Amino acid sequence: MATDMSPHPSRGSWSTVFTAERPRPEGIRSRPNAWWLAVGTVCFGAFMGQLDASIVTLTYGSLRTEFRASLAAVEWVSLAYLLALVALLVPAGRLADAHGRKLLYLYGFAVFTLASAACGLAPSLLALVAFRVVQAAGAAMMQANSVALVTTSAPRERMRSALGVQAAAQALGLALGPTVGGALVSTLGWRWVFWVNVPVGLIALVGGHYLLPRTRARTAVERFDWPGLGLLAVTTTSALMGVSAASGLAVPGWGVALLFLLAVGSGWGFVRWQQRAAVPLLDLALLRVRTVAFGLVGALSGYLVLFGPLVLVPVVLTARGSSDLTAGLVLTALPAGFALAATGGDRLLPGRLSDRGRCLAGACVFTLAVAALLVVPLTTGWLVPVLALTGLGLGTFTPANNTMIMGAIPARASGTGGGLVNMTRGLGTALGVALVTLALHLSGGDVQAGARWAAAVLVAASAVAVASAWLSPGRVPRASQATL
Repeated sequence: MATDMSPHPSRGSWSTVFTAERPRPEGIRSRPNAWWLAVGTVCFGAFMGQLDASIVTLTYGSLRTEFRASLAAVEWVSLAYLLALVALLVPAGRLADAHGRKLLYLYGFAVFTLASAACGLAPSLLALVAFRVVQAAGAAMMQANSVALVTTSAPRERMRSALGVQAAAQALGLALGPTVGGALVSTLGWRWVFWVNVPVGLIALVGGHYLLPRTRARTAVERFDWPGLGLLAVTTTSALMGVSAASGLAVPGWGVALLFLLAVGSGWGFVRWQQRAAVPLLDLALLRVRTVAFGLVGALSGYLVLFGPLVLVPVVLTARGSSDLTAGLVLTALPAGFALAATGGDRLLPGRLSDRGRCLAGACVFTLAVAALLVVPLTTGWLVPVLALTGLGLGTFTPANNTMIMGAIPARASGTGGGLVNMTRGLGTALGVALVTLALHLSGGDVQAGARWAAAVLVAASAVAVASAWLSPGRVPRASQATL
């Protein structure tokens, strides 16, 4: 059970009010289930992050009307958020390892909540995009610490269950996004899509102050690696923009090629700089641990498979004449299966089955499920069971995968590790959306042919997830972690 081991901040010093983590009340800290209270608090952030990711696309029509903007311009409301989030996750985790994960998590919720209120008040599309970047900065501080707070709060033998609950909270936010977003936009207007975050954020701030444990193990940072941050931001931004541009944006071929060349060059520069920097942004020794390296590849592939159908299914069903409501209800089968497996997997699977075995089992299940999309009719009757089976496989795979990764990372670097996990999730999310869109775009308007190519992309990503689980040695011994 997590306990607050860091020294109590001086209550008479104003400088510590905003810079030091406050202890939990003794009555909460001494409870046997105190770690579940911490996990529940983190689930607020997990839920809101995925709800926000899936709810904003419902505002596109209203934004185009109110601001008289094109669809390409409105898409930057999502794209700017995603680019900023992916670029800032690892730096946020690095700062949290040094200054406290609880502190950065609460600051993240505060920034996210204030930026959400500002988004709802945005007078122009440009202002809305700018506020979304600020919102992403807050989300990065939350998400970089969510996995770390769960793994450092829960007893080691309950880590997988705790990560499963967190994953289920994400799936719930993902499932409710289209329904909540549609209801808010059609009744109260698009601004309430952002304002709904404000009361939840205030509740989470109060809960986090009293229920989250303070950071026990920290990694001192003498100075921040700003060149590393710049290179990482250029790498992720140019790569995601390149994939998005190739998916149908009005960008010439040479521009797409230039973006990919920039991504490769800056990525190479980032690795070289991290090898030479006195205080690197990312400890590359973490990536030399096979469990971490293969686990991150698996995490990226899993989220690609999770988010790809969110683009594919509505396009296929609406092309067949189904309503948006029907498409949304069909899609609910995917996160519902995910949540069911993530929360109930420990009760249904044999207790002696290792995390690696659970990863293999889950990856094989969702590989078979998405492979079915290559042959079965893409109708409501077939899609519901296929998506539910995909969700069950992903819900089995993801908590075990995250447990293996975080179990192989020292506690002092858990914030950086959590940032890496969430960065790969973000990249997987972006690639799932962009590659499926690319497959549909290259089909030349033939939705059914494009859907089969998109399904082939999902099968390929699933095969990578199976291979990553097969090649991973599992969690490294604790003694090995000390040498990182």
